[in-house]
Amino acid sequence: MTAKKAHHQKGKLRIGDNWNAITIIALSQSNPLKAIAEFVENSIDARAQNITIVRGQERGDHFLKITDDGEGIHRTEAGLPDFAYVATHICDSIKREIKSKGAEGIQGEFGIGLLSFWTVGEELMMTSSGIDGRGYQMRMSKGDPGYTIHEKRSLLPLKGVELVIKQLLPGVRQLSGEKIQWYLASELRDRIRASGVTIKVIDRRARKEFIVEPREFSGRLLHHLGPLPSPLGDVYTEIYLGEPDNQAHISLYRAGTRILEDMRDIDIFNHEPWFSPYLQGIIDAPFLNLTPGTRSGVIQDEALQTLESALVPLEQQLIEIIDGQRRAEEERASVKILRSVQNALREAVLSLPAEQYDWFDIHAQTLRKIGKLHTASPDLNEQDGQSPDTALSRTPVQKQFFEFAGPLFSVKIVPQSCVLPVGETKTFHAVARDKSKKQIDDTVSFFWEVAEGEGGIESSGSEIAAYTAAQNPGLVIIRVTATQGDITCQAEAMITVTESLLPETSKTPAVTQGLPGYTFKKASGELWRSQYHEEQNVIVINNGHRDFVFASKNKTLKIRYIARLFAKELVCKNFKGTPPDELLERMIELTLYMEENL
Repeated sequence: MTAKKAHHQKGKLRIGDNWNAITIIALSQSNPLKAIAEFVENSIDARAQNITIVRGQERGDHFLKITDDGEGIHRTEAGLPDFAYVATHICDSIKREIKSKGAEGIQGEFGIGLLSFWTVGEELMMTSSGIDGRGYQMRMSKGDPGYTIHEKRSLLPLKGVELVIKQLLPGVRQLSGEKIQWYLASELRDRIRASGVTIKVIDRRARKEFIVEPREFSGRLLHHLGPLPSPLGDVYTEIYLGEPDNQAHISLYRAGTRILEDMRDIDIFNHEPWFSPYLQGIIDAPFLNLTPGTRSGVIQDEALQTLESALVPLEQQLIEIIDGQRRAEEERASVKILRSVQNALREAVLSLPAEQYDWFDIHAQTLRKIGKLHTASPDLNEQDGQSPDTALSRTPVQKQFFEFAGPLFSVKIVPQSCVLPVGETKTFHAVARDKSKKQIDDTVSFFWEVAEGEGGIESSGSEIAAYTAAQNPGLVIIRVTATQGDITCQAEAMITVTESLLPETSKTPAVTQGLPGYTFKKASGELWRSQYHEEQNVIVINNGHRDFVFASKNKTLKIRYIARLFAKELVCKNFKGTPPDELLERMIELTLYMEENL
């Protein structure tokens, strides 16, 4: 019995069609802006200190020109620019050899960057000077395997390289100078900083000129992070913490050149903290390996795994920083919400009858603030440890300029709504304010009138008026007109004149500690929404309640929800023992006036 020996063959891969391979490589760069960035990087690699990009049009032909003052094209032994080497050594970059000898600050390594002109225009012309000072030019055309080199006459010898791409593709013609500037500012941010190169973009079509400045990030730089060590080299980090921004992201760089605008495009980084809207900045890992065709991607190899491991301790640090930022924001938001709700509550209570809404002595506090001592209780100043005589005789303190009220902007009647028995008299007060809601104490005259209904109103032209109800029940509207020079404002109040009032309900004695604050207590699954703790003068809100969770999705809705909880506690405290239907009526009344001022 015979057995056939297995036939084994060995060999090496080779290009079957060189021109087809070159075509594939040339068209692999899909982003024309990336191609322009590669041309600029070639100038930076040649030690250029000044680079000028010109976008223009000549005889109806759109062109892009890039000139630099660098070392120019590598020369032959005869001292001529070695264009032949550039054109015949695709995928065999001389830069890779230079880098292998220890040179730093050089980015290219694939020898294919020049071919990316296919994604920009139809024709490329590259000019550089020889050692003899004469200019030489290489011309290449898209889709043509040939190239030509000839001498180019010029008045002055060219220092560096001039690269011109003509017959720009239709999509590239729309790239403005400003857009090129912004792209290069991000793409080559650290390369520009490290090399100190000046890049100027001249847009002749728009008649504008731009200087490419390395992109600056907003927010607070996290200085303490520092470089991260790894077996393949240090990872540079520059991360900023700022206000939440859905467009915020962290870019991935290699040796100063951006390779991914958003590092979340790599699956292994699509998690916290990299998708946080609080962070922006860069992670720079010089040891990463790029995809040669587009140079805008990373090979998923051991180098990428090394970067992932190096970032693990940084991730935990950033998560803790973000949590602290969120807590600080919640505290600031709580202060703003509290201030907004308290102001709305104060304005609402001032618009309603003082005898019905006396919680926290808001009316007395307001009168004390605006100086209407004669309408407050006799012992008002004694609460501050002073007799009325002492308070009135005290020398007034000189006001600062910003404490003086501005021109008349609005007027309001206090209260705006009340119920009055037939034949009874009630006093109303007109409060004139400027645009910033400061009260105007003088220079304003007032005219009171009954705009609708029966009854009489008496006033000496001051901000105080007394209304006397008629003998018949009805709805009455009184109006005040405030005048300051040429400025006139009006306000109205509604009076319900009734035959008899509801019986007085038992009230809690008024307290004077001021409006309450609020705090949160997470009690998920429990039905209570809020509780008022009188000893601490604080409203405890259940932030685990489903209604609070729902309201928190929208800032405006959250403020209104908390305002309603304040109104609920105010009504429950001020009208203890009142039937449920009347409590609901009071709740509607108070929330109506509060929401007007939210």
